[in-house]
Amino acid sequence: EMVAAMGPRPLILALANPTPEILPEVAQSVRDDVVMATGRSDYPNQVNNVLCFPYIFRGALDVGATTITREMEKAAVYAIAELAEEEQNEVVAAAYGTYDISFGPEYLIPKPFDPRLIVRIAPAVAKAAMEGGVATRPLADLEAYEEQLQQFVYHSGAFMKPLFSAAKRIVREGGKSRIVFTEGEDERVLRAVQVIVDEGLARPILVGRPAVLLSRIEKFGLRLRLGEDVEVTNPEYDERFHQYWTTYWELMCRRGITKEMARVEMRRRLTLIGAMMVHLGDADGMVCGTVGAYHDHLRFVDEVIGRRPGHNVYAAMNILLLNERTVVLVDTHVNDEPSAEQIAEFTVMAAQEMARMNLAPKVALLSRSNFGSGSSASGAKMRRALELVRQAAPELEIDGEMHGDCALDEALRMRILPSSSLKGEANLLVCPNVDSGNIAYNLLKTAAGGNVAVGPFLLGANAPVHILTSSSTVRRIINMTAMTVLDANRVEASA
Repeated sequence: EMVAAMGPRPLILALANPTPEILPEVAQSVRDDVVMATGRSDYPNQVNNVLCFPYIFRGALDVGATTITREMEKAAVYAIAELAEEEQNEVVAAAYGTYDISFGPEYLIPKPFDPRLIVRIAPAVAKAAMEGGVATRPLADLEAYEEQLQQFVYHSGAFMKPLFSAAKRIVREGGKSRIVFTEGEDERVLRAVQVIVDEGLARPILVGRPAVLLSRIEKFGLRLRLGEDVEVTNPEYDERFHQYWTTYWELMCRRGITKEMARVEMRRRLTLIGAMMVHLGDADGMVCGTVGAYHDHLRFVDEVIGRRPGHNVYAAMNILLLNERTVVLVDTHVNDEPSAEQIAEFTVMAAQEMARMNLAPKVALLSRSNFGSGSSASGAKMRRALELVRQAAPELEIDGEMHGDCALDEALRMRILPSSSLKGEANLLVCPNVDSGNIAYNLLKTAAGGNVAVGPFLLGANAPVHILTSSSTVRRIINMTAMTVLDANRVEASA
């Protein structure tokens, strides 16, 4: 009776636990315009102290506030309200199984475990404390404080921070930053691009049908504006497509591709479209691979972009940010049974890529043989690769072949081979074939790494292109976009 007598669109806060004063389904059976919030996690709009208290205290403590004022409390409330109106975080969406929810009666309050809460509330509270004169240690740079808090949200934050800063500077200064995303209609890509636009990490180009893009942007509660925040390449119609397919035919006409095949392929192969955009200068780099098989994408990269001059092999490199160490693995996706020469080549490429990220490579060539202890073919191959690497890059700290535990445990390695030229823990692990590399990567990523990885990096391509995988998270797409921007400008600098 009370619910029926209320005015239009009544807001009911039934916060008793475990049984609310009135259950949402009961209230909604009386009228369909009611907006409900309870204290329970199994109903929409859970009111929970964890939404605010930890972050109010965090902001207050970080500026040495002598008290918590009403203005600090209001700042927390406004920050929560602003977050509720934004698109839902991908971590929350996955955890709660609600991928398409957006601000409205069913999502009036952010979920209690939204990882963005600390980044939004704590700085707002700290700022209010400083403005209210109760901060004994005022912050000189709120933006730097927010970046520091990001590291609590994303474990790759500390590693990526200098790389993000460099990418943002390139965008601000008008450098090469037009990155094409070939799976533009994919939810993870759209969520990633929203962050990329917000943070100024790149100038995105989405390959996708405009109507589908608009529908999904609305469905996911995003704020992307086609033609303003992002460029769009429509695979169903684009005035540049005649040039694209004829160029593709010219590249492939002696490899069995007819004009009709070239025309059809250019319409239906999204990675081919993106690769051609990079090839013809309509994009500065490409991120692909969130849908489909790795080698299907690599095929079009190879056909259109090809290998860098002087290189004979591609390889995939992944960085794992583990709790106690950073480990780089190669090759995780490309070469089934690489030769010693191929292993030597992509080992040097991986070491060079690490050096560009200010990681000093310490290389271990892995095998089931340990410094000649076995007669396996892989052991002999890795020993030969060691010889070739030492010839090509004598300055590189490297040894092998060795077991994985010897690579990561210096004490064990010194007991077995005191004369080893590798000191400390190896951080670049080179596997004898793609099976061992891929298995090691996925096991470490899941069992020890909390799924915190940066990559895959495509080594050996003649343009800034990276092929991701179907398991890529939104954060991984964002990270690799920043890396692609940096790659595009490294190419320019070295040209």
